[in-house]
Amino acid sequence: MHLARAESAFQVSLTPEIALVEPGLPVHGLALNIWGDNQVRGLNLGFVNQQSGDSVGFTWSLLGGTVENYRGILFGGLFTPSTGEVIGWQAAAINLNEGSMKGLQTGLSNYSQDLSGLQLGIVNYVNEMHGVQIGLVNIIEENPWFDDSRRS
Repeated sequence: MHLARAESAFQVSLTPEIALVEPGLPVHGLALNIWGDNQVRGLNLGFVNQQSGDSVGFTWSLLGGTVENYRGILFGGLFTPSTGEVIGWQAAAINLNEGSMKGLQTGLSNYSQDLSGLQLGIVNYVNEMHGVQIGLVNIIEENPWFDDSRRS
């Protein structure tokens, strides 16, 4: 059941299929979700927030949510996986970024394929790093310093 088939300034959803705006369509303004799945430019609040495509603004998810490309502040509760580029602040108990992260990533456990900025957590793992990790366990897979020391 969807009332809006085009871009909207307001979204309310129980599930992606029981919502004012169809899944994947843009919301430029406010989204309030139990479980939502839209591209949001603005304020996105809910229990689970999926965001396909490009989203911008402030997202707060009690349990977590997924994003592709995101710019802004992303608070994900338990889990925030992303597949594209995140620019800003990504925070959750577990952050999983399969693309690139530019900014700040905070959580108990942080993973990023390519990070430019700061990872702050208990366990931090990154494939390629241009910045700083602060935590109990910090792993940088592509680290020229370790490559040079192994050859000696």
